[in-house]
Amino acid sequence: MNAVELLARIVDRWPSSDLWARSPFLKYRQFGNTSRGDIGERFLRLYLRLHGLRADKASRIARTDLTICGARFEVKTASLGRSGTFQFNHVRLDKDYRYLLCLGICPQRIVFNAWRKGVIAEGEVGSMVRMAEGQAITFKITKKLDDMKPIEDLPSWVRNELIDSGPDGEEPVPPAPS
Repeated sequence: MNAVELLARIVDRWPSSDLWARSPFLKYRQFGNTSRGDIGERFLRLYLRLHGLRADKASRIARTDLTICGARFEVKTASLGRSGTFQFNHVRLDKDYRYLLCLGICPQRIVFNAWRKGVIAEGEVGSMVRMAEGQAITFKITKKLDDMKPIEDLPSWVRNELIDSGPDGEEPVPPAPS
């Protein structure tokens, strides 16, 4: 047995404290941040379509990530950290979107939360920390797992927020009497 085989055998048998060790999403954690974001967006499109909701990818030159039932969304994907929080990076307020949708990947489940852009800008989602000193364009938002909702609630959130009230978040105008 050579040194590499010996170390591999020891590592294989070593008890893991990594909460991702037995996760079906372990491979997801091996991708870079851009790929993780692309995976999150693709997942959302397909998941919403499975529930009969329209979700379209914006083009590479578009200023938003997805259009869901006619509303523009910025999507941020993050995985659960040891501290039980998600860090959603590169949240920008200068982009043209109506909602921020944060997708959280946990070792055994998927969660989300979404907010109107105005709520984020007013600081009602929590503290936004600047990604770089001296700039005020790109922020990170840290959310606890308890602040997120099960992914199974997303289709009803979309229906309640976008369809029942319209993509602009206002009550739909009733049709004129005939």
